[in-house]
Amino acid sequence: MPSIGGIPLRGPVVLAPMAGITNSPFRRLAVEWGAGLVYTEMVSAKGLVHGSARTEELLSFSEAERPIACQLFGSDPKSMAKAATIIADYSPDLIDINMGCPTPKIVRNGDGAALLRTPSLAFEVIQAVVEAATVPVTVKIRSGWDEDSINAVETALLAQRAGAAAIAVHGRTRDQFYSGDADWEVIRQVKDALTIPVIGNGDVKSPSDARDMFQATGCDLVMIGRGSLGNPWIFSQAVEVLNGKEPFAVTPAQRVDMLLRHLDMLQVLKGPRLTLGESRRYVGWYLKGLPKAGLIRQKVARAETLSEVKNILQDYLSD
Repeated sequence: MPSIGGIPLRGPVVLAPMAGITNSPFRRLAVEWGAGLVYTEMVSAKGLVHGSARTEELLSFSEAERPIACQLFGSDPKSMAKAATIIADYSPDLIDINMGCPTPKIVRNGDGAALLRTPSLAFEVIQAVVEAATVPVTVKIRSGWDEDSINAVETALLAQRAGAAAIAVHGRTRDQFYSGDADWEVIRQVKDALTIPVIGNGDVKSPSDARDMFQATGCDLVMIGRGSLGNPWIFSQAVEVLNGKEPFAVTPAQRVDMLLRHLDMLQVLKGPRLTLGESRRYVGWYLKGLPKAGLIRQKVARAETLSEVKNILQDYLSD
């Protein structure tokens, strides 16, 4: 089995951190279906240092989710170091530093992907967290800020020199956000330049994509983000393909059953009102491509209670 910094992983295909998505129920289902490593949603170092209840809530996880990395974002080395010491109380397996988030509210403060524009500061941040942390530290980056400043190899080498135990590379620039195609060649270049494990990320939407990324880049691990939305099975399916097998099929009934279970888990975490609000996107994810999916989405959009949503799905299941 692969490992990072001496921490054994469950397998070679891992779940990407996704803000507002990879909460505990999402992570638990990913682990059940073969994710080798999961991440918390990204957590603000400043929020953690200042005792934000929401920030602390994002760091909570169950033992069933291990191995797990807590992901931090911030650009002040002192705050990031302090946050790393606070995270020790939660006992994660790894700490991951987010240097890839492209959203304006993050980068305008110099955080996330903005650190790609200041490699020397990125080095200071990583080094500060490594020195303060009690667990291995990893870093997630993009290929660069824009097409005129592709510096993933430079940034990755700095991360390695600062003591990072692994680095994840999303093969898009910050300016691309999630559009266009991911550049897997950049991932290969980073892998060729480093001695620490490299995690490839970007455009892994199917089990065969995971195999293709391994072959094209030589990366040590493959990270799946949007390809796992409403599709926790993709991790096990990818491992099957890597082992030379045909991926198992998932029936429409299994999709609906898993959706109902996922909503039940969310209800325990967030309560029925918040889960009702979020149910619409989960229905869209799980039922994508299935017969009458559009009609079901319309019915769910009009539902006034979570129980009504579940009844709609049960009726669809029995049709």
